[in-house]
Amino acid sequence: MQQHRRDIGIRLALGGDPFHVGRSVVLQGLTVVAVGILLGIGSTFLTTKPVSSVLFGVSATDPVTMIAVPALLMSAAFLACVMPARRAARVDPVEVLKET
Repeated sequence: MQQHRRDIGIRLALGGDPFHVGRSVVLQGLTVVAVGILLGIGSTFLTTKPVSSVLFGVSATDPVTMIAVPALLMSAAFLACVMPARRAARVDPVEVLKET
């Protein structure tokens, strides 16, 4: 968020809605996490044979685990993105433009 402070300040100075600015910060963060989760799920299916020999009591493609872990990661990522988004929505455009 700090890297985009000037961009956010300009967007707000031109009449941007703070809600939409905050939403774009959250979506940007969640997009990165979603790509990582999809790559992780894909690699899980590619490595089921070698991994299944070290797992006890659960299969390598256990549906509950395959749903619960990504959901937990997305929840944590959402909570981690909310604070910067709230800060971005509260940026004072006048102060940001004075800094440059």
